[in-house]
Amino acid sequence: MAKAIPFFELNNGAKIPSVGLGTWRADPGAVADAVTAAIKAGYRHIDCARLYCNEKEVGCALKKLFDNGVVKRGEVWITSKLWCNDHAPEEVPESLEKTLQDLQLDYVDLYLIHWPVSMKKGSEGFKPENLTQTNIPATWRAMEALYDSGKARAIGVSNFSSKKLGDLLAVARVPPAVNQVECHPVWQQPKLHEFCQSRGVHLSGYSPLGSADAGSIKTQVLKNSILNTIAEKLGKSPAQVALRWGLQMGHSVLPKSTNEARIKENLDIFDWSIPEDLFAKLSGIEQERLVKGTVFVHETYGSYKTLDDLWDGETSDA
Repeated sequence: MAKAIPFFELNNGAKIPSVGLGTWRADPGAVADAVTAAIKAGYRHIDCARLYCNEKEVGCALKKLFDNGVVKRGEVWITSKLWCNDHAPEEVPESLEKTLQDLQLDYVDLYLIHWPVSMKKGSEGFKPENLTQTNIPATWRAMEALYDSGKARAIGVSNFSSKKLGDLLAVARVPPAVNQVECHPVWQQPKLHEFCQSRGVHLSGYSPLGSADAGSIKTQVLKNSILNTIAEKLGKSPAQVALRWGLQMGHSVLPKSTNEARIKENLDIFDWSIPEDLFAKLSGIEQERLVKGTVFVHETYGSYKTLDDLWDGETSDA
């Protein structure tokens, strides 16, 4: 009998639903329908962020669902993220306040530092001159205050390397509950996985189906030949196998779709599993990071002169 894995328990005792709907690049207009379809299909986890510029639409969809009795607030896990231009300690509570207003909520279940990158207050876009020196411990203390206030029921980080996560754990009063990173069969991150597990930090995988605009066929997760062969053997779609792989690896997955049929298909991963022999074959896939963070690297501006500085060496087959 397949192990369902409906949620993972975090280091603060909260239970994060194992599959969430990603809302990055979901256009305003499409995102409300996607959230509605997802909740009606059984999703209980929506992944948001200020950067996505669609939290207002997500909030309107959630309010309708709550008002119509489709689901209660306490049954849905909402994640949001602090953007890089709000890292100054005094900006952190204001940024969450804006997010809560847009989402029409009193609290979020999880609030993450989106990147270990700081930008000038009020800056827009990704110009190098907007980059400033990071002070993650100071930003984290402001995040801890939000956790204390109950406005963020759990706090964590995103796009942190093992080293950056370790450095934060060394100074944190409230340890991060989650590190949300790129994770899929073409970028499996076993070392980061192991580190997170050893320190009680849950790894959550964004872009679990890869990135549709990531160049070559080699890096298009859903076209990977090993993944497709396994999907054929199991009578499942490549997307379902990629998502089920994540659950069996021990991390939550955040597939993004605005297509109702795919939204439903992506949730149909609980009553079957990938057998051990086929699961082992997935570790033979050639690895490549698709989300490189190149815009956060500059010789003069910011904290990172190279991609190696940003990822602390976790740039190739990690």
